[in-house]
Amino acid sequence: MTAELICVGTELLLGNIVNTNGAYIAQKCADLGLSMYYQSVVGDNMRRLCKCFRAAMKRSDVVILCGGLGPTQDDLTKEAVAKVLKRELVEDKKSRRHIEKFMKQYLRNTPEKTITQNNWKQALIPEGAIAVENANGTAPGIIVEEGEKVVILLPGPPGELIPMFENQIYPYLHKRQPEIISSRTLKICGIGESQAETDIRDLIQRQKNPTVATYAKPGEVHIRLTARAADEEAAQKLIEPVARELRNRFQDKVYTEEEGKTLEAVVVELLKSRGLTVTTVESCTGGALSARIVDVPGASDVLKQGFVTYSNKAKRKLVKVKKSTLKEQGAVSRKCAKEMAEGGAGAAGADGALSVTGFAGPEGGTDQYPVGTVFIGCTFKGKTRVKECHFNGDRSSVRAQAVVNALVLLRQCILEDSPADIKKTSSSSE
Repeated sequence: MTAELICVGTELLLGNIVNTNGAYIAQKCADLGLSMYYQSVVGDNMRRLCKCFRAAMKRSDVVILCGGLGPTQDDLTKEAVAKVLKRELVEDKKSRRHIEKFMKQYLRNTPEKTITQNNWKQALIPEGAIAVENANGTAPGIIVEEGEKVVILLPGPPGELIPMFENQIYPYLHKRQPEIISSRTLKICGIGESQAETDIRDLIQRQKNPTVATYAKPGEVHIRLTARAADEEAAQKLIEPVARELRNRFQDKVYTEEEGKTLEAVVVELLKSRGLTVTTVESCTGGALSARIVDVPGASDVLKQGFVTYSNKAKRKLVKVKKSTLKEQGAVSRKCAKEMAEGGAGAAGADGALSVTGFAGPEGGTDQYPVGTVFIGCTFKGKTRVKECHFNGDRSSVRAQAVVNALVLLRQCILEDSPADIKKTSSSSE
């Protein structure tokens, strides 16, 4: 079956509110195995809303509208649906009682307020429709079955929409959809999207079920495998042979297959599992690297200290970068990154250290090292490695790419320091 989403609200078109409902509903429809080819955002205008809804009804099996169910005159969604489907709006008595109960509770907390007449507008639904109780607000959801097609109206506030969809709409749609779609994502670091796609072009070209798609992230590539099957177990059986082939091709560049796991979480787990500690020494990233590590619960077990050595004076004073290095090579240099990492590990008493120094822009840079040049140093157990990077983008983008590449380098150094059997176990468990 095909699904289509119409998000209603002039505030969405003006950018006053971010349309998080669109992403949420699209993901849920994908989980249900519903193919979504169209999404629309339309303002609070009856003519345009009716036009958009008519088009959706012609091409889709399930049409979901969110927003525009409130009590005011510009809340027009169910009026538009009723007009297009040629159904009268009638009062749903259960919804009326729910609104009355909800409003009485509201008045207990705000006795100076009164229940205005327009609140009862929310109890009106198209004739023959099913009212869906809203446990978190006054406007009910609405299900309209129109022949073989289904129209679903949802309240706009995410705090009302999400619980309603999870608890009532999802089960309803699941019964109508015989198949489900299941996905698995292999997250890869240390390789670009173009290279990753080239390496799996044969898999993409012959894809049927499951499908294979690559998604570029800053410093990472995510490969999503998606299968359609009768149930989750059957879908995962289809996915596993392709996932196994990807693991064979990318080896330890695959850092996780868990959807919610981040690169920094994997790095912290690696450090913990080996009983290692690390410190950070940052210049152009200004603490962003240590902040990314600290985002992981339990990072205090592995992160000894974070140094922000933005000035040359701080580099010399805190991590003992040589004055001669700064004078002859400059703060943005391979040698400075090396001394920052080694000095940081010594100053913090850590097993290892990561250093970042570079020209994030928009000013700075030299003929030899233009803006976007970043040196990342990693020292562990007496061995130091420095990586020279050249990033594109604005200042924020350069800094973000530097942080990710520092985490990638740290992970590589940890794995290279591990015995082969530990590396194999780590790669498969991640």
